[in-house]
Amino acid sequence: MLYYLSQFLLLAAEGTAAEETLSFLRLFKYLTFRGIAAAATALLLSLWLGPWFIGWLKRLKISQHYLDKAEESGIERMKPGDKRGVPTMGGLLMVLVISITTLLWAQWNTLVQLTLLAAIILAGLGFMDDYAKITRQTSDGVTARTKLLVQFLMAFFIAAYLWYLPATRHLVSEVWVPFYKHPLLTGAAGAVVGVLIVVLAIVGTSNAVNLTDGLDGLAIGCTTIVAFVFLVMTYAAGRVDFSQYLQITYVPGAGELTVLVAALIGAGLGFLWFNCYPAQVFMGDTGSLALGGILGIVAVLIQQPFVLLIAGGVFVLEAVSVMLQTSYFKYTRRRYGEGRRIFLMAPLHHHFQKKGWLETQVVTRFYILCVLFAVLALGTLKIR
Repeated sequence: MLYYLSQFLLLAAEGTAAEETLSFLRLFKYLTFRGIAAAATALLLSLWLGPWFIGWLKRLKISQHYLDKAEESGIERMKPGDKRGVPTMGGLLMVLVISITTLLWAQWNTLVQLTLLAAIILAGLGFMDDYAKITRQTSDGVTARTKLLVQFLMAFFIAAYLWYLPATRHLVSEVWVPFYKHPLLTGAAGAVVGVLIVVLAIVGTSNAVNLTDGLDGLAIGCTTIVAFVFLVMTYAAGRVDFSQYLQITYVPGAGELTVLVAALIGAGLGFLWFNCYPAQVFMGDTGSLALGGILGIVAVLIQQPFVLLIAGGVFVLEAVSVMLQTSYFKYTRRRYGEGRRIFLMAPLHHHFQKKGWLETQVVTRFYILCVLFAVLALGTLKIR
Protein backbone atom coordinates (compact mmCIF):
# COMPACT_ATOMS: atom_id res chain seq x y z
CA MET A 1 0.00 0.00 0.00
CA LEU A 2 2.74 2.48 0.96
CA TYR A 3 4.75 1.53 -2.12
CA TYR A 4 1.83 2.28 -4.43
CA LEU A 5 1.02 5.50 -2.58
CA SER A 6 4.63 6.69 -2.83
CA GLN A 7 4.79 5.99 -6.56
CA PHE A 8 1.46 7.75 -7.12
CA LEU A 9 2.71 10.85 -5.29
CA LEU A 10 6.01 10.82 -7.20
CA LEU A 11 4.19 10.58 -10.52
CA ALA A 12 1.75 13.33 -9.55
CA ALA A 13 4.60 15.64 -8.44
CA GLU A 14 6.72 15.06 -11.55
CA GLY A 15 7.52 18.39 -13.23
CA THR A 16 6.07 20.44 -10.35
CA ALA A 17 7.60 22.40 -7.47
CA ALA A 18 6.80 19.50 -5.14
CA GLU A 19 9.01 17.05 -7.06
CA GLU A 20 12.17 17.83 -5.10
CA THR A 21 10.31 17.88 -1.78
CA LEU A 22 8.89 14.41 -2.39
CA SER A 23 12.11 12.97 -3.82
CA PHE A 24 12.68 11.01 -0.59
CA LEU A 25 9.78 8.77 -1.64
CA ARG A 26 12.14 7.14 -4.14
CA LEU A 27 13.37 5.12 -1.17
CA PHE A 28 10.18 3.07 -1.43
CA LYS A 29 11.44 1.60 -4.70
CA TYR A 30 14.30 -0.09 -2.88
CA LEU A 31 13.60 -3.57 -1.61
CA THR A 32 16.19 -3.27 1.16
CA PHE A 33 14.47 -0.17 2.55
CA ARG A 34 11.05 -1.78 2.51
CA GLY A 35 12.42 -4.97 4.04
CA ILE A 36 14.01 -3.11 6.95
CA ALA A 37 10.86 -1.03 7.36
CA ALA A 38 8.70 -4.17 7.37
CA ALA A 39 10.81 -5.84 10.06
CA ALA A 40 10.74 -2.70 12.22
CA THR A 41 7.00 -2.21 11.70
CA ALA A 42 6.19 -5.82 12.61
CA LEU A 43 8.44 -5.69 15.68
CA LEU A 44 6.94 -2.45 16.97
CA LEU A 45 3.39 -3.58 16.27
CA SER A 46 4.00 -6.84 18.17
CA LEU A 47 5.52 -5.07 21.17
CA TRP A 48 2.76 -2.45 21.18
CA LEU A 49 -0.20 -4.80 20.70
CA GLY A 50 1.24 -7.69 22.73
CA PRO A 51 0.23 -6.59 26.26
CA TRP A 52 -3.25 -5.59 25.12
CA PHE A 53 -3.68 -8.84 23.17
CA ILE A 54 -2.56 -10.99 26.11
CA GLY A 55 -4.95 -9.13 28.39
CA TRP A 56 -7.75 -9.63 25.87
CA LEU A 57 -7.09 -13.39 25.75
CA LYS A 58 -7.16 -13.52 29.55
CA ARG A 59 -10.49 -11.66 29.70
CA LEU A 60 -11.97 -14.12 27.23
CA LYS A 61 -10.42 -16.98 29.25
CA ILE A 62 -8.58 -18.22 26.15
CA SER A 63 -6.11 -20.01 28.37
CA GLN A 64 -4.66 -23.46 28.83
CA HIS A 65 -6.19 -24.82 32.05
CA TYR A 66 -5.09 -28.39 31.42
CA LEU A 67 -1.80 -30.25 31.54
CA ASP A 68 -0.13 -30.60 28.17
CA LYS A 69 1.17 -33.97 27.00
CA ALA A 70 4.64 -33.36 28.40
CA GLU A 71 3.37 -32.46 31.85
CA GLU A 72 1.00 -35.43 31.78
CA SER A 73 4.11 -37.57 31.24
CA GLY A 74 5.81 -36.23 34.34
CA ILE A 75 7.95 -33.39 32.95
CA GLU A 76 7.89 -30.45 35.31
CA ARG A 77 8.78 -26.87 34.59
CA MET A 78 10.86 -24.69 36.82
CA LYS A 79 9.01 -22.07 38.79
CA PRO A 80 6.22 -20.93 38.57
CA GLY A 81 4.94 -24.46 37.94
CA ASP A 82 2.95 -25.94 35.07
CA LYS A 83 1.63 -24.17 32.02
CA ARG A 84 -2.00 -24.00 33.06
CA GLY A 85 -3.56 -20.56 32.96
CA VAL A 86 -1.22 -19.17 30.29
CA PRO A 87 -3.17 -17.62 27.37
CA THR A 88 -2.90 -19.41 24.05
CA MET A 89 -3.80 -18.58 20.42
CA GLY A 90 -1.06 -15.93 20.38
CA GLY A 91 -0.51 -16.95 16.78
CA LEU A 92 -3.51 -14.80 15.89
CA LEU A 93 -1.48 -11.72 16.75
CA MET A 94 1.49 -12.92 14.69
CA VAL A 95 -0.54 -13.69 11.57
CA LEU A 96 -2.36 -10.36 11.90
CA VAL A 97 0.88 -8.39 12.27
CA ILE A 98 2.59 -10.23 9.38
CA SER A 99 -0.42 -9.69 7.10
CA ILE A 100 -0.81 -5.98 7.93
CA THR A 101 2.91 -5.29 7.61
CA THR A 102 3.19 -7.14 4.30
CA LEU A 103 0.19 -5.32 2.86
CA LEU A 104 1.75 -2.00 3.93
CA TRP A 105 5.24 -2.49 2.54
CA ALA A 106 5.16 -5.14 -0.23
CA GLN A 107 3.99 -5.08 -3.81
CA TRP A 108 1.01 -7.40 -4.04
CA ASN A 109 2.01 -10.05 -6.54
CA THR A 110 0.89 -13.65 -6.89
CA LEU A 111 3.70 -15.03 -4.73
CA VAL A 112 2.86 -12.77 -1.79
CA GLN A 113 -0.88 -13.42 -2.14
CA LEU A 114 -0.43 -17.21 -2.17
CA THR A 115 1.79 -17.10 0.91
CA LEU A 116 -0.62 -14.96 2.90
CA LEU A 117 -3.54 -17.13 1.78
CA ALA A 118 -1.74 -20.25 3.03
CA ALA A 119 -0.92 -18.54 6.34
CA ILE A 120 -4.54 -17.50 6.91
CA ILE A 121 -5.93 -20.96 6.05
CA LEU A 122 -3.46 -22.71 8.34
CA ALA A 123 -4.06 -20.17 11.11
CA GLY A 124 -7.78 -20.91 10.80
CA LEU A 125 -7.12 -24.63 11.05
CA GLY A 126 -4.93 -24.08 14.09
CA PHE A 127 -7.58 -21.84 15.62
CA MET A 128 -10.13 -24.65 15.36
CA ASP A 129 -7.69 -27.03 17.04
CA ASP A 130 -6.86 -24.60 19.86
CA TYR A 131 -10.52 -23.74 20.37
CA ALA A 132 -11.44 -27.43 20.64
CA LYS A 133 -8.74 -27.95 23.27
CA ILE A 134 -9.89 -24.94 25.30
CA THR A 135 -13.58 -25.86 25.24
CA ARG A 136 -12.84 -29.47 26.15
CA GLN A 137 -9.94 -28.56 28.48
CA THR A 138 -7.90 -31.49 27.22
CA SER A 139 -4.76 -31.75 25.11
CA ASP A 140 -6.81 -33.35 22.30
CA GLY A 141 -8.21 -30.98 19.67
CA VAL A 142 -9.02 -31.50 15.99
CA THR A 143 -8.13 -35.02 14.87
CA ALA A 144 -4.82 -35.53 13.08
CA ARG A 145 -6.66 -36.93 10.07
CA THR A 146 -8.75 -33.77 9.70
CA LYS A 147 -5.74 -31.49 10.01
CA LEU A 148 -3.76 -33.46 7.44
CA LEU A 149 -6.71 -33.49 5.02
CA VAL A 150 -7.03 -29.70 5.12
CA GLN A 151 -3.27 -29.22 4.81
CA PHE A 152 -2.93 -31.60 1.86
CA LEU A 153 -5.91 -30.05 0.03
CA MET A 154 -4.50 -26.55 0.50
CA ALA A 155 -0.99 -27.56 -0.55
CA PHE A 156 -2.31 -29.40 -3.62
CA PHE A 157 -4.34 -26.32 -4.59
CA ILE A 158 -1.19 -24.19 -4.41
CA ALA A 159 0.76 -26.70 -6.52
CA ALA A 160 -2.04 -26.86 -9.10
CA TYR A 161 -2.37 -23.08 -9.21
CA LEU A 162 1.37 -22.64 -9.76
CA TRP A 163 1.23 -25.21 -12.54
CA TYR A 164 -1.79 -23.55 -14.14
CA LEU A 165 -0.12 -20.13 -14.48
CA PRO A 166 2.47 -20.09 -17.32
CA ALA A 167 4.61 -17.59 -15.41
CA THR A 168 4.98 -19.89 -12.40
CA ARG A 169 4.76 -23.33 -14.04
CA HIS A 170 8.54 -23.80 -13.87
CA LEU A 171 8.34 -23.58 -10.06
CA VAL A 172 6.63 -26.97 -10.16
CA SER A 173 8.03 -28.59 -13.31
CA GLU A 174 11.70 -28.02 -12.48
CA VAL A 175 13.26 -29.78 -9.49
CA TRP A 176 16.36 -28.11 -8.03
CA VAL A 177 18.63 -29.48 -5.33
CA PRO A 178 21.45 -27.83 -3.33
CA PHE A 179 25.07 -28.09 -4.54
CA TYR A 180 23.96 -28.54 -8.18
CA LYS A 181 23.62 -25.65 -10.64
CA HIS A 182 21.13 -27.24 -13.08
CA PRO A 183 17.59 -28.62 -12.58
CA LEU A 184 17.69 -32.26 -11.57
CA LEU A 185 14.36 -32.98 -13.31
CA THR A 186 12.32 -31.12 -15.91
CA GLY A 187 9.28 -31.74 -18.10
CA ALA A 188 6.55 -34.26 -17.23
CA ALA A 189 8.71 -36.21 -14.77
CA GLY A 190 9.72 -33.00 -13.08
CA ALA A 191 6.09 -31.88 -12.83
CA VAL A 192 4.99 -35.07 -11.08
CA VAL A 193 7.88 -35.00 -8.64
CA GLY A 194 7.53 -31.23 -8.30
CA VAL A 195 3.90 -31.40 -7.22
CA LEU A 196 4.82 -34.02 -4.64
CA ILE A 197 7.67 -31.83 -3.34
CA VAL A 198 5.43 -28.76 -3.10
CA VAL A 199 2.82 -30.65 -1.10
CA LEU A 200 5.31 -32.35 1.21
CA ALA A 201 7.28 -29.14 1.79
CA ILE A 202 4.22 -27.15 2.88
CA VAL A 203 2.53 -29.89 4.90
CA GLY A 204 5.76 -31.23 6.37
CA THR A 205 7.11 -27.87 7.51
CA SER A 206 3.78 -26.80 8.95
CA ASN A 207 3.57 -29.93 11.09
CA ALA A 208 7.27 -29.95 11.98
CA VAL A 209 7.06 -26.43 13.44
CA ASN A 210 3.91 -27.49 15.27
CA LEU A 211 5.75 -30.44 16.83
CA THR A 212 8.62 -28.16 17.87
CA ASP A 213 6.25 -25.84 19.73
CA GLY A 214 6.50 -27.54 23.11
CA LEU A 215 8.81 -25.32 25.16
CA ASP A 216 8.76 -21.60 25.89
CA GLY A 217 10.35 -19.71 23.00
CA LEU A 218 11.57 -22.81 21.16
CA ALA A 219 9.42 -22.82 18.02
CA ILE A 220 9.32 -19.06 17.48
CA GLY A 221 13.05 -18.66 18.07
CA CYS A 222 13.96 -21.42 15.61
CA THR A 223 11.42 -20.13 13.08
CA THR A 224 12.97 -16.66 13.23
CA ILE A 225 16.48 -18.07 12.71
CA VAL A 226 15.35 -20.09 9.68
CA ALA A 227 13.54 -17.01 8.35
CA PHE A 228 16.86 -15.14 8.25
CA VAL A 229 18.10 -17.75 5.75
CA PHE A 230 15.13 -17.14 3.49
CA LEU A 231 15.50 -13.39 3.86
CA VAL A 232 18.78 -13.86 1.98
CA MET A 233 17.44 -16.51 -0.39
CA THR A 234 14.36 -14.57 -1.49
CA TYR A 235 16.39 -11.42 -2.04
CA ALA A 236 18.90 -13.30 -4.19
CA ALA A 237 16.20 -15.17 -6.14
CA GLY A 238 14.41 -11.91 -6.92
CA ARG A 239 17.45 -10.27 -8.53
CA VAL A 240 18.78 -11.26 -11.94
CA ASP A 241 22.38 -10.36 -11.14
CA PHE A 242 22.52 -12.16 -7.79
CA SER A 243 20.73 -15.27 -9.04
CA GLN A 244 23.05 -15.55 -12.04
CA TYR A 245 26.16 -15.10 -9.91
CA LEU A 246 24.99 -17.62 -7.29
CA GLN A 247 23.59 -19.95 -9.99
CA ILE A 248 20.15 -20.23 -8.45
CA THR A 249 16.76 -19.83 -10.11
CA TYR A 250 15.69 -16.29 -10.87
CA VAL A 251 12.04 -15.89 -9.87
CA PRO A 252 10.43 -12.60 -10.97
CA GLY A 253 8.63 -11.02 -8.03
CA ALA A 254 10.37 -13.17 -5.43
CA GLY A 255 11.99 -10.05 -3.99
CA GLU A 256 8.62 -9.07 -2.54
CA LEU A 257 8.73 -12.25 -0.47
CA THR A 258 11.75 -10.67 1.22
CA VAL A 259 9.41 -8.05 2.65
CA LEU A 260 7.06 -10.77 3.89
CA VAL A 261 9.90 -12.76 5.46
CA ALA A 262 11.23 -9.57 7.07
CA ALA A 263 7.77 -9.02 8.55
CA LEU A 264 7.86 -12.59 9.88
CA ILE A 265 11.24 -11.92 11.52
CA GLY A 266 10.02 -8.70 13.14
CA ALA A 267 6.80 -10.31 14.34
CA GLY A 268 8.74 -13.35 15.56
CA LEU A 269 11.15 -11.27 17.64
CA GLY A 270 8.24 -9.28 19.05
CA PHE A 271 6.36 -12.44 19.97
CA LEU A 272 9.49 -13.98 21.50
CA TRP A 273 9.55 -11.04 23.92
CA PHE A 274 6.37 -12.42 25.48
CA ASN A 275 6.91 -16.10 24.72
CA CYS A 276 10.39 -16.55 26.22
CA TYR A 277 10.64 -18.39 29.55
CA PRO A 278 8.42 -18.12 31.52
CA ALA A 279 5.93 -17.58 28.72
CA GLN A 280 3.20 -14.98 29.06
CA VAL A 281 1.44 -16.34 25.98
CA PHE A 282 1.60 -19.38 23.71
CA MET A 283 1.26 -19.22 19.94
CA GLY A 284 -0.78 -22.43 19.88
CA ASP A 285 -1.46 -24.38 16.71
CA THR A 286 -2.89 -21.11 15.36
CA GLY A 287 0.64 -19.77 15.10
CA SER A 288 2.80 -22.86 14.64
CA LEU A 289 0.85 -24.29 11.69
CA ALA A 290 0.74 -20.90 9.97
CA LEU A 291 4.44 -20.06 10.49
CA GLY A 292 5.53 -23.48 9.28
CA GLY A 293 3.29 -23.08 6.27
CA ILE A 294 4.86 -19.71 5.44
CA LEU A 295 8.37 -21.18 5.52
CA GLY A 296 7.26 -24.11 3.38
CA ILE A 297 5.56 -22.09 0.66
CA VAL A 298 8.32 -19.44 0.53
CA ALA A 299 10.86 -22.23 -0.03
CA VAL A 300 8.67 -23.67 -2.78
CA LEU A 301 8.17 -20.30 -4.50
CA ILE A 302 11.93 -19.77 -4.88
CA GLN A 303 12.56 -23.45 -5.71
CA GLN A 304 14.60 -24.11 -2.58
CA PRO A 305 12.60 -26.71 -0.60
CA PHE A 306 15.72 -28.83 -0.04
CA VAL A 307 17.56 -25.83 1.38
CA LEU A 308 14.67 -25.54 3.84
CA LEU A 309 15.34 -29.15 4.77
CA ILE A 310 18.87 -28.09 5.77
CA ALA A 311 18.04 -24.72 7.37
CA GLY A 312 15.17 -26.26 9.31
CA GLY A 313 17.31 -29.12 10.59
CA VAL A 314 15.93 -28.73 14.11
CA PHE A 315 12.38 -29.07 12.78
CA VAL A 316 13.44 -32.14 10.81
CA LEU A 317 14.97 -33.76 13.90
CA GLU A 318 11.82 -33.06 15.90
CA ALA A 319 9.54 -34.52 13.23
CA VAL A 320 11.75 -37.56 12.57
CA SER A 321 11.96 -38.31 16.30
CA VAL A 322 8.16 -38.50 16.46
CA MET A 323 7.91 -40.70 13.36
CA LEU A 324 10.64 -43.07 14.59
CA GLN A 325 9.16 -43.28 18.07
CA THR A 326 5.65 -43.97 16.81
CA SER A 327 6.72 -46.49 14.17
CA TYR A 328 9.08 -48.39 16.49
CA PHE A 329 6.50 -48.48 19.28
CA LYS A 330 3.85 -49.96 16.95
CA TYR A 331 6.31 -52.42 15.44
CA THR A 332 7.57 -53.75 18.78
CA ARG A 333 4.06 -53.95 20.20
CA ARG A 334 3.00 -56.03 17.21
CA ARG A 335 6.12 -58.22 17.31
CA TYR A 336 6.74 -58.58 21.05
CA GLY A 337 3.35 -57.72 22.52
CA GLU A 338 4.79 -54.69 24.27
CA GLY A 339 5.63 -51.32 22.75
CA ARG A 340 9.21 -50.12 23.12
CA ARG A 341 10.69 -46.67 22.71
CA ILE A 342 13.80 -45.26 21.05
CA PHE A 343 13.66 -41.95 22.90
CA LEU A 344 12.61 -41.32 26.49
CA MET A 345 9.89 -39.13 24.99
CA ALA A 346 9.11 -37.53 21.63
CA PRO A 347 9.37 -34.91 20.18
CA LEU A 348 13.12 -34.74 20.74
CA HIS A 349 13.13 -31.71 23.05
CA HIS A 350 11.15 -33.68 25.63
CA HIS A 351 13.71 -36.50 25.45
CA PHE A 352 16.37 -34.12 26.76
CA GLN A 353 14.01 -32.83 29.44
CA LYS A 354 13.58 -36.42 30.59
CA LYS A 355 17.38 -36.69 30.74
CA GLY A 356 17.41 -33.83 33.24
CA TRP A 357 18.08 -30.78 31.07
CA LEU A 358 16.31 -27.63 32.22
CA GLU A 359 13.78 -26.14 29.81
CA THR A 360 15.97 -23.09 29.21
CA GLN A 361 18.98 -25.33 28.49
CA VAL A 362 17.07 -27.29 25.86
CA VAL A 363 15.83 -24.12 24.16
CA THR A 364 19.23 -22.41 24.13
CA ARG A 365 21.05 -25.49 22.81
CA PHE A 366 18.44 -26.02 20.12
CA TYR A 367 18.92 -22.36 19.11
CA ILE A 368 22.64 -23.08 18.69
CA LEU A 369 21.86 -26.12 16.53
CA CYS A 370 19.44 -24.04 14.47
CA VAL A 371 22.09 -21.37 13.83
CA LEU A 372 24.54 -24.06 12.68
CA PHE A 373 21.97 -25.50 10.29
CA ALA A 374 21.21 -21.99 9.01
CA VAL A 375 24.89 -21.32 8.28
CA LEU A 376 25.14 -24.65 6.46
CA ALA A 377 22.07 -23.77 4.39
CA LEU A 378 23.53 -20.41 3.38
CA GLY A 379 26.74 -22.22 2.48
CA THR A 380 24.90 -24.02 -0.31
CA LEU A 381 24.76 -20.70 -2.18
CA LYS A 382 28.51 -20.82 -2.78
CA ILE A 383 28.80 -24.53 -3.54
CA ARG A 384 27.18 -25.31 -6.86
